Amino acid sequence: MQDEYRTVALEGEHEIEISRSRFICALAPAATEEEAQAFVARIRKEHPTARHHCWAYVIGADGSVQKASDDGEPGGTAGVPMLQMLVRRDMRYVVAVVTRYFGGVKLGAGGLIRAYGGVVGEALDSLGTVTRRRFRLATVTVDHQRAGKLENELRATGRDVREVSYGAGVRIGIGLPEADVEGFRAWLADTTAGSAVLELGGEAYGDA
Repeated sequence: MQDEYRTVALEGEHEIEISRSRFICALAPAATEEEAQAFVARIRKEHPTARHHCWAYVIGADGSVQKASDDGEPGGTAGVPMLQMLVRRDMRYVVAVVTRYFGGVKLGAGGLIRAYGGVVGEALDSLGTVTRRRFRLATVTVDHQRAGKLENELRATGRDVREVSYGAGVRIGIGLPEADVEGFRAWLADTTAGSAVLELGGEAYGDA
């Protein structure tokens, strides 16, 4: 699995104008192809009079799903350069839609490629990106007497505390970088005098 990837934290727009044509790039995070397509459909509704709504998306931490559409522009001049920009920037779980309002001046194939790829790059710079890193989910179970101190120490040492639940014992859900698992196991045993139990779970991605 990919150890980390970049994406956009929030959706947003960035606009440029070239030879009187308006190019409006809308970016959004998308966990699935269905989410990406729903975003494309929504942007179409928001700009019903625009001539083109070209799009591209990359889904999967390893970029396993990559799709694009020229939406009526000459083949390879819109969706592909948009997708290439996303891939070049190592973007994942992201969808880009560029809405074009035609200004009456033809840009030619080279001009379109530069415009569509360029506005996506500018939008990424303008909106900013975040890095997500792969974590191993884990649960620490400890007695009530030690729980408060342990939770404070976990947070103080920068551990990703995700949830705390109380029952017969206290269960603290955390996220650990894979490389830190064994070191954390030793730290936990030392900190709690061997009284805490560590259970490893599946994997997830979180803020780096």
